Amino acid sequence: MPKNNAPLIQTVKLCKSYFNDELETPVLFDMDLTINEGEFVSIMGPSGSGKSTLMHILGFLDGPTSGKFLFKGEQTMQMNDDELARIRATRVSFVFQAFNLLPRTTVLDNVMLPLLYHPSIPASERRDRSLNAIESVGLTDRADFFTNQLSGGQQQRVAIARSLVTDPDIIFADEPTGNLDSTSGNQVMEVLQKMHTDDNRTIILVTHEHETAMHAERIIHLTDGRIDSDTTNFKRARASKAKSLNK
Repeated sequence: MPKNNAPLIQTVKLCKSYFNDELETPVLFDMDLTINEGEFVSIMGPSGSGKSTLMHILGFLDGPTSGKFLFKGEQTMQMNDDELARIRATRVSFVFQAFNLLPRTTVLDNVMLPLLYHPSIPASERRDRSLNAIESVGLTDRADFFTNQLSGGQQQRVAIARSLVTDPDIIFADEPTGNLDSTSGNQVMEVLQKMHTDDNRTIILVTHEHETAMHAERIIHLTDGRIDSDTTNFKRARASKAKSLNK
């Protein structure tokens, strides 16, 4: 059972290697990391630093080679395939750089898609949940549009709505502004910030762009598979706290 007051995510001496025949390629080294519920964390670093590998492990898309990864106090390496699949379906969601939307399908149907595989949300709730998620990203007037009729920024907001619809514990945003111009990118980041501030969502943002990373309240920088800094973005943290107090 989860331990009381356990961190949402904790890794201890976590390592990851990839193997090809007899060749081992180490990617992550002795990583100690704690992320608590309600944090907005950016993981940044240059190409090849290990940030995507770390996100895949924290998002249950891959597993570590050694060390510990605890989710709400539970050892994930002891979970069976069914338990891991349930977490992927219910507790974590992803927003990807490439949007990954069905192009000739409506915004509503794209957002509703994760609910078709959810083990506990009844079919009678799917439409209302999806419309609420679409409203939260400001696209109610586009709910019946095909996604290929939308701009890139609007498509990424649809992807964010889709990530929200299952009410996950964590939203992982993997280079969410990478395919957008600066104006659309800022709009997408404002949506993520609003989700964090208004709803206390835990967001883990993966990016190589410093300006994008600065939207988070905490910035973890990786170099060559190791954490070389873990700092608080005090300006953003103060702004989020002030907004919360004024609600």
